[in-house]
Amino acid sequence: MTSARRGNDVRVEIPAWVFVPAAIGALFVVAPLVAIILKIDWPNFVPLITSDASKSALLLSLKTAATSTCLCVVFGVPMALVLARTDFPGLSVLRALVLLPLVLPPVVGGIALLYTFGRLGLLGEYLDAWGIGIAFSTTAVVLAQTFVSLPFLVVSLEGALRSSGRDFETVAATLGARPTTVLRRVTVPLVLPGLVSGAVLAFARALGEFGATLTFAGSLQGVTRTLPLEIYLQRETDADAAVALSLLLIAVAAVIVLAARGRRLAGAL
Repeated sequence: MTSARRGNDVRVEIPAWVFVPAAIGALFVVAPLVAIILKIDWPNFVPLITSDASKSALLLSLKTAATSTCLCVVFGVPMALVLARTDFPGLSVLRALVLLPLVLPPVVGGIALLYTFGRLGLLGEYLDAWGIGIAFSTTAVVLAQTFVSLPFLVVSLEGALRSSGRDFETVAATLGARPTTVLRRVTVPLVLPGLVSGAVLAFARALGEFGATLTFAGSLQGVTRTLPLEIYLQRETDADAAVALSLLLIAVAAVIVLAARGRRLAGAL
């Protein structure tokens, strides 16, 4: 390990050997992306990604991912606040349950949703009595995406809340601000970068959701067939189309992440 001294400041650098596994890890991530680019049938790329089935799947994915991200914000922000700002018996158990979808196989999540909101499910039988059917509908896609992506927002925002501390909130409360005012005027602006990062992660996860969607919502073109499902089906019949759509999905996710990253850096400046 090397270090550089400037006046009274000491900057500690990382060990040189760290670059070796870091480079291997980066290669492990980048190599498959390069392989996809090399496999693309470039002369037919535009027709492959602009077919009616492809456009329908992409638009459905964007619409449902945006809706599920909004739901993640609506429910995830209060959940993160409870986990980061309160302390009561069973809090650790609650946190584990909230984060459980992070480690569950997506197909298990789909089965759980099916037995909850399906026609004979825990809640589904009551909803069905009111004429509300959720399974194998666009609503089911949104619920599946929300189920798997909500923990990403909660984890990101909870970390931001814990790292921001409570000093400013305490000062605002001491000056007579109501809890809701403190939340709106102090807490949220402080953790806004974490909220944006969490929302981006949730959107990206929802955009790529496959297993829970297939199990709970099925694959009906224009209704539940999102872009990952379209890629899976095209893989069996048209490998070139599957590869082209895979690159399209990667590009959309990358643009979203980079745009959010640039906005976050602009806000920091």
